Amino acid sequence: MNKYNIGVAGFTGYSGAELVRLLQAHPHAEPVLLQHRQDQGDRPQPFDQPQFRQIPCTADAVRAEGLAVVFLATPPAVSMELAPAMLDAGARVIDLSGAFRLRDAATYSRWYKEEHTAPDLLAEAVYGLPEFCRERIRGARLIANPGCFPTAANLAIQPLIAAGAIDRAAGIICDAKSGVSGAGRKASLNTSFCEVTGNFSIYSVLDHRHVPEVLMVSGLDEPEFSFTAHLLPIDRGILETIYVRTRNIKTGEQLLDIYRRQYQSEKFVRLYPLGSLPDISAVNRTNFCDIGLKFDAASGRAIVVSAIDNLVKGAAGQAIQNMNLILGCEETAGLA
Repeated sequence: MNKYNIGVAGFTGYSGAELVRLLQAHPHAEPVLLQHRQDQGDRPQPFDQPQFRQIPCTADAVRAEGLAVVFLATPPAVSMELAPAMLDAGARVIDLSGAFRLRDAATYSRWYKEEHTAPDLLAEAVYGLPEFCRERIRGARLIANPGCFPTAANLAIQPLIAAGAIDRAAGIICDAKSGVSGAGRKASLNTSFCEVTGNFSIYSVLDHRHVPEVLMVSGLDEPEFSFTAHLLPIDRGILETIYVRTRNIKTGEQLLDIYRRQYQSEKFVRLYPLGSLPDISAVNRTNFCDIGLKFDAASGRAIVVSAIDNLVKGAAGQAIQNMNLILGCEETAGLA
């Protein structure tokens, strides 16, 4: 298979830099860096070397270079600005921001606290969670790469909802912890070293912008789902502890069998033996989502633990997975 020229806008951010790293090792991809806006500050950038091709992030340049895919590792407002031009240039677009994940502009405005400036593309955008949306992804022009928290949550919750194994009236609690890189590279007091090190904090209580993605994919109503995000004093990784009450479940093996049926052919979901639970170190710098659970038969309570690397399965790795699908490559290419 020939190599494809693949554009990356936002390559100076954490997710964008991870994309370039993965594309360099991909057997069918040649990364092309798309210059959109100058990075602030005097610190040398990791890709200021002659082996990296850099072109302007314009429709004319993308068309001339014949880019097959453009990744937008940019803030939502920038993605809304760039996506139409990249599509007009003939590239397929994989957006890593939240710009196109939700189904309508009103829902976007409610959770992101800003107007959606490209609402016509919301109907076209395909949500890029391959384990659930694979066939739609293959033919898509515009893919909305999922958020990191929703990736870990939906992979753990959706199979149980689909199987009718959860007492939804009892509610679902998702207690999520993330490394600091999940907040992006932009300077912030809350994510500075002195604020984070030796600390453990909570943020975006009851209004985290990733909540509607979990509701949309797992088919939950908002009152049924409580999500709380915490900031860990580490650079990367997500661990989510999910508390549910089950229905018509007698043993933990029944729950585990639901996951086995769902993920028996999936390359990037690893299930743990009953009673064993994953941690962040097991998934860091991989594209895996690790899932484990414990079950209490007397009360019907189950605790499901889901772990991913927020920069790989939660961002760049999943984006590469989506690229492989739309280009007809092996889904594991560049990720194994």
